[in-house]
Amino acid sequence: MASFHCDKTENICFWFDFRRRQEEGKCTKQKQKQETDLFGRRRRRIVHTRMDFTFHFLIISSFVFFLLLSSTAISASQFDDFRRLNQTFRPGEESKKMKLIRTHLLKINKPSVKTIQSPDGDILDCVMVHHQPAFDHPVLKGTKPLNPPDRPNGHHHAGMELENYQLWSLSGEYCPEGTIPIRRTTEQDILRANSIKRFGRKIARPVRRDSSSGGHEHAVGYVSGDEYYGAKASINVWDPKVTDRFEFSLSQMWVISGAFGDDLNTIEAGWQVSPELYGDNYPRFFTYWTTDAYQATGCYNLLCSGFVQTNNRIAIGAAISPTSSYNGGQFDISLLIWKDPKHGNWWLEFGSGVLVGYWPASLFTHLRDHASMVQFGGEIVNSQPSGSHTSTQMGSGHFAGEGFGKASYFRNMQVVDWDNSLIPLSNLKVVADNPNCYDIRGGINNVWGNYIYYGGPGKNPRCP
Repeated sequence: MASFHCDKTENICFWFDFRRRQEEGKCTKQKQKQETDLFGRRRRRIVHTRMDFTFHFLIISSFVFFLLLSSTAISASQFDDFRRLNQTFRPGEESKKMKLIRTHLLKINKPSVKTIQSPDGDILDCVMVHHQPAFDHPVLKGTKPLNPPDRPNGHHHAGMELENYQLWSLSGEYCPEGTIPIRRTTEQDILRANSIKRFGRKIARPVRRDSSSGGHEHAVGYVSGDEYYGAKASINVWDPKVTDRFEFSLSQMWVISGAFGDDLNTIEAGWQVSPELYGDNYPRFFTYWTTDAYQATGCYNLLCSGFVQTNNRIAIGAAISPTSSYNGGQFDISLLIWKDPKHGNWWLEFGSGVLVGYWPASLFTHLRDHASMVQFGGEIVNSQPSGSHTSTQMGSGHFAGEGFGKASYFRNMQVVDWDNSLIPLSNLKVVADNPNCYDIRGGINNVWGNYIYYGGPGKNPRCP
C-alpha cells in the first residue's frame, strides 16, 4: 500500500509506494548502300569506313570504362553498407543465429508454475526457487538457498510489510511460496543487444574512478581507505530521458574491492533506464555483479547464474512505480547491502525490510573478505550522437544546485563496519567526470544524515 510521510522538522514530505538505373544509348548513323545479289534481289549492306570504326571503338571503349568506374564506386560504397548490416538477412545465418538465441533463452527462461502479465507488458514467470539461474553456476549446483541472516546493528525499518513498489504487482497477483518471479526474456530482447554473448552484461572497458572511460560518465559520492562490509541509502526514483537506445541512465550503490583493473570486484544495486536491455524507458530495479571488471563474469539481474533470489514478491528488472515529479511528490526506495558475518554472503534488502536474496561469497575473490570502497550516485553512457554530447539525463535531469524536489538525491547514506553495525560516512568525497553536464554536491544534517544531490541534463550551452 502507498503511504505519505511528512517530516515536520524539515517541512518536507515523502511518498512511499511503489535502380535500378537505366541508360539510354544513342544510335549512330551508319553508311549503307544497296547491292544486288545473284538472284537480282536487292539487299542492304552495312559498310564501315576506317574512320567509322575508330570512332565507334573510342565511343564504346569510353562507355565501357565509364560503366566499370561507376560500378566500382557503387560496389565500394555498397560493400561498406552490407558489411554493417546485420548478417541475419542471409537465410542460412538467420537460422543459425535464431537457433543460438533460442538455446540461450532456454538457459535463462526456466519452467514456471504460474505466469503473470504485468500492466507494462512484462511477463513474469513464477519459477521454483531451486530451479532459478543461480544454481546453474558450477560452485552453486546442488546447494539450497540459505536462511536470512541478522540485519546489521542500528538498522531500523517500519515493518516487514511489502509496499507496491513495482508495476507488475498492480495486477494483484503474486508468485506462490517456494517460487520467485523472473522477468521473461524474449527474442526481441536479445536481438537488441550487440551480441548474444554480451547480452545482459555491461560493456567491458578500462575502469577508472578518476575519469570517464568508454563513454561512461559519473557523478558520485564515495568513501575509501577502510574496510567496508556493506552500505545503505535511500534513493529517489525518476524517469530520465535516454536519447539513444544504446545508452542508459542509472542511479545505484557500488560495493567495490580490488584495484580498478582486470580483477575489480563489484556488487551493484539501484534503478536504471535502459532501452537496449528492456526495450522501453521505464525506470527499473536492477542488480549487477562482476569479479573481473565486467570482462567475462557477472550480469544484470538474473540473466546469468550468480545472484540467489529468495523473495517471491520482488521481481529484479521490473519497472518501479510511482516515480518522483519535478517540484512535486518525491518517491524513494531504500537499499541495503551487507555481508553476513556467519556465511560471508552479501545480502540485498529492498524497501522496508524485505530481503531479495544474496550474492554468494564464492562468486568473488576480493569481496570474499570485505570492500575497500563504497560509491553512491549516477552513471550514464554518452555515445556522442551527431558528434556532440548526448542529451541523456542523469537522475532528474537537473543539476544538484536545484535541491530538493528538483534534483535527484541519496539520503541517509551509511556503511556497515567490521562489527556488523551501520555507521555514518566519514570523509565523504564527491566527484563528477563532466560537471558541466552532470554535477554533484554533498552535505549532512540531522534528518538526512549524509546525503548528496546529483544529476544533470547532459547537452546544454556549457556542455556542447
